[in-house]
Amino acid sequence: MERFYLEYPSLSRKADALDYIGEFHRFGSDINGSGGLNRYAGDYEGWLLKIEDDRQRIPDEQSSPGETYFLVRCSDKKIVGMVNIRYVLNERLKKYGGNIGYSIRPTERQKGYNKINLYLALKLCKLHGLKKVLLDADADNPASWRTIEALGGVMLREYFDAEFDLCVVRDYEIDVDSSLERYSSVYEPLIADQ
Repeated sequence: MERFYLEYPSLSRKADALDYIGEFHRFGSDINGSGGLNRYAGDYEGWLLKIEDDRQRIPDEQSSPGETYFLVRCSDKKIVGMVNIRYVLNERLKKYGGNIGYSIRPTERQKGYNKINLYLALKLCKLHGLKKVLLDADADNPASWRTIEALGGVMLREYFDAEFDLCVVRDYEIDVDSSLERYSSVYEPLIADQ
């Protein structure tokens, strides 16, 4: 049985992180939940500074504090996913983006890894005192909204996003404590002790 953990990005992971982002480009896949790593492909060290600044950010209408992590598979230490967690939401993030963004590299999809990714993110949300989290997913991305639903996400609304994506978006809410309690027997055995 594969086991996973979240790892805070470091300089030692530069080649692995760039390979992760490069795979999305090779597959022509959208990149979500990367804390902006895709915009820093030529400046990984700058990205490390950026995500550290993100942790310390004072919330306002332009930005929100957050943390970005790699989802790492224990057996080979490969970065198979990423998650970005925003513990405070401004009005824009309440309407678009929510508390959690995530991704799984294209060659590791269809294995249930993003459910583990989201479960681990919910554990961090609980540590930060969040009771409920908001997430969104494009309606034409069933892998994403099925992940949310698999961890107890309740759809709040579905609407056409004329401002950002120009597509139909589904907004969800997850009760953090309820989800962690309900799914602990499923996901805790898949999480590595750190």
